[in-house]
Amino acid sequence: MTRRSLVAVCTLALVLASAPSFAQASNTWQIDTAHTSTQFAVRHMMVSTVRGQFNKTTGTVTWDGKDFSTAVVDVTIDASTINTREPGRDNHLKSADFFDVAKYPTLTFKSTRIAQAGAGKLKMTGDLTMHGVTKPVTFDVEGPSAPLKEQNGVRVGATATTTIKRSDFGLTWNRAIEAGGVAVSDEVSITIDVELVNRPPAAK
Repeated sequence: MTRRSLVAVCTLALVLASAPSFAQASNTWQIDTAHTSTQFAVRHMMVSTVRGQFNKTTGTVTWDGKDFSTAVVDVTIDASTINTREPGRDNHLKSADFFDVAKYPTLTFKSTRIAQAGAGKLKMTGDLTMHGVTKPVTFDVEGPSAPLKEQNGVRVGATATTTIKRSDFGLTWNRAIEAGGVAVSDEVSITIDVELVNRPPAAK
């Protein structure tokens, strides 16, 4: 090796050593709970929409960071963290009339297939387990975003939406209203705004 080649190699090594590490730690991405939101909306008394959320969503996505159709999504939602900004209503939703959180403390989703559905869009099908019942559900996904590289890892975001019938999962409580119709709609729309992070291994 010539002196010039040796100098070039040494210089490159120094640059790489001093640069921040953006290397993907593994194929496992963690859901960043602090920046992830699971929200839902239902019609109330046939006249308005009530919105709420679950305050704790955790899980992983196994993904090579390139082709999201190869990803495997595994999400757990803490049912006891339901929040509609009305304590009395939240307690009712936690009761056996609805989620029965004492018996069924979590909701889970595990993907079975993810396919491209246009530019920046995906169809994600998987098994949703709620109230002890498991049913296939398909989410429309926007994303993932372009990777954001940081000193301590890489982040991406996505938004997934779907509509389900709560009666399919055994959540059948309702009350007829005098004007006709029911107090709570059967259809529930769900939106998950998720942020994923992949961090390099800690230095030894």
